[in-house]
Amino acid sequence: MTIRYFGTDGVRGRVGEHPITPDFMLKLGRAAGAVLARGEKRAVVIGKDTRISGYMFESALEAGLAASGTNVLLLGPMPTPGVAYLTRTLYACAGIVISASHNPYYDNGIKFFSADGEKFPDDVERAIESELEKPFSTVDSAKMGKAARVDDAAGRYVEFCKGTIPFGTALSGLRVVLDCAQGATYKVAPSVLRELGAKVYVMGDQPDGLNINDQCGSTHPQAMCEMVRQKGADLGIALDGDGDRAILADANGEIVDGDEMLYIIATARQDAGALQGGIVGTVMSNFGLELALGKRDIPFVRTPVGDRHIHKALVENKWKLGGEASGHILCLDRTSTGDGIISALQVLEVMIRSGKPLADLKSGMRKFPQTMINVPVSAEGPSKMAESVRIKETVREIEQQMNGQGRVILRPSGTEPLIRVTLEGRDADVVQRLAEQLADTVREELKG
Repeated sequence: MTIRYFGTDGVRGRVGEHPITPDFMLKLGRAAGAVLARGEKRAVVIGKDTRISGYMFESALEAGLAASGTNVLLLGPMPTPGVAYLTRTLYACAGIVISASHNPYYDNGIKFFSADGEKFPDDVERAIESELEKPFSTVDSAKMGKAARVDDAAGRYVEFCKGTIPFGTALSGLRVVLDCAQGATYKVAPSVLRELGAKVYVMGDQPDGLNINDQCGSTHPQAMCEMVRQKGADLGIALDGDGDRAILADANGEIVDGDEMLYIIATARQDAGALQGGIVGTVMSNFGLELALGKRDIPFVRTPVGDRHIHKALVENKWKLGGEASGHILCLDRTSTGDGIISALQVLEVMIRSGKPLADLKSGMRKFPQTMINVPVSAEGPSKMAESVRIKETVREIEQQMNGQGRVILRPSGTEPLIRVTLEGRDADVVQRLAEQLADTVREELKG
């Protein structure tokens, strides 16, 4: 069965356009309840970010789940990783997040977590889609589900986050700029840092339903960097709208991305004898990370883009740490999914323990210059690219010129008719020139 609605990270799209409509969410709630609960009276938890459409979709999902005979626990605004955690600790049969992550307010989506707080495998998504094809129905009135609100959800999650660094670790003396992206972390993230003793300058904590991710957060960290410089802070933390990503800034207001965060956490754990294997990155992880880890004899493997692939590789290798340059980092010895607050805390704990500023901690890794060019192509472009002899020859020639000191990545976009042409190397000018050369070849071969 072909999956129609579920993408790489749940169901997502523009509000009001199928399937991101209240009638579809009603049906999705019933279908999910029929598959996930299967007559059990264990509840499904629902959390959401701060988008205005979250109210509408929360009500529709609640009604659909109740129609299937499934009880519902409402968490209110809650970071995606917080929903994963509470799904486990409340012994729910599944968790649902209403969020479009780092997208603008006019998008929304649905993510599911298993009872273990992990993303669903494809077969469960197929089962839900199969149930969606059936006519809408409700169970007998006496068997309908009930809904209740979890009033202490935020406090439970705050305590969990604090517990992911060693007991007694105090952030006293650290001055932190925190950008909550006008999103789901706007209450919990400041509480975590303040309760651990940090001096926190908060921005992006006044959500109005429309300003989530709007020129703020991990996708727009410039304002956070500027405030770090203005306040003379030790570092900055920019989260995204649903709280599963974090991008940092050092005391100079210079960005510390997910690759550099991975390097800091990995090397600190190696020094402490607690690394538990190697590191998982993606095809887009900077080549400088791979080289820096190699110098420390830390194994490194790459997967396709997406935390689902990273998680799978970590489990298969029995490793614990992986992530993406976007700041989506998995610390599976701390929690079951990517968590911006917890990832940032791991770096802060290294700063406190080592007594070193963030700029020094990242200095062992030199990022390679990277250029990405988006080339519009026809719908058949990706399949034609795999057959193009000329593109293959151009890639081979460029790789020979790089002589093992760079990478070439050709990747179709998952959402647009584009080929993403990405090059990395030691010399920024050479990388730019070779990227343009390859992009021209792709453009000529796969005219859009």
